[in-house]
Amino acid sequence: MNDIRMPTIHTAGLAATEAAANAALRLSPHSVEALKPIAGRVLALECTKPSITLYLHSESNGELRFRGVHDGPVTTRVTGTAQDFIALAQADDPAAALINGGIQLEGNSSTLIDMQRVFNDLDIDWEAPLVAGLGDVAGHQLASMLSAAFHWSRQSGENLRRQLEEFALEEAGIAPPKLALEHFYEDVQQLRERSERLEQRVERLRLRLERLRPA
Repeated sequence: MNDIRMPTIHTAGLAATEAAANAALRLSPHSVEALKPIAGRVLALECTKPSITLYLHSESNGELRFRGVHDGPVTTRVTGTAQDFIALAQADDPAAALINGGIQLEGNSSTLIDMQRVFNDLDIDWEAPLVAGLGDVAGHQLASMLSAAFHWSRQSGENLRRQLEEFALEEAGIAPPKLALEHFYEDVQQLRERSERLEQRVERLRLRLERLRPA
């Protein structure tokens, strides 16, 4: 009973959601332009409990497509339970919640970040068309997934990009370990303090020289 089959039950709801999203995009030409460079990239939002998967991608003209099934490769996959997505949607720091919570992110994270930037600028009512097409339970769950994935502040989106880049560098062995970074930051702080003291000494010396000059 928990497995919600997308191809048959969800067609109407997804079509209504797609129409609502594209209607909002038509009122925001810069958002359409922002989607064109990521045309063809497929983002999968996968809820494991209950089982729901939603696929999103943009066309070359900037229009969005919402699908319940997808046979080709997926660029980015975001996976978690319904509770994980709700926790992400309600988090004060979504970037930290995504990195440290139960949500799993696979593939190219830039697709999620780029779409998040676009959707965050749009005023889209996800729940109304989904509930109308899918019913209260499934509609609310899918709306929660979309809100969790996209409705962040701009600062949270930048935090996510930074944290993912740091995480990827550490995993690749390119970035120094955390302890080494902490020592580096301490050294930088000490150097800054020494520079400030040196500036103060130079200023005192300058004032003394000014007083010693003949009138």
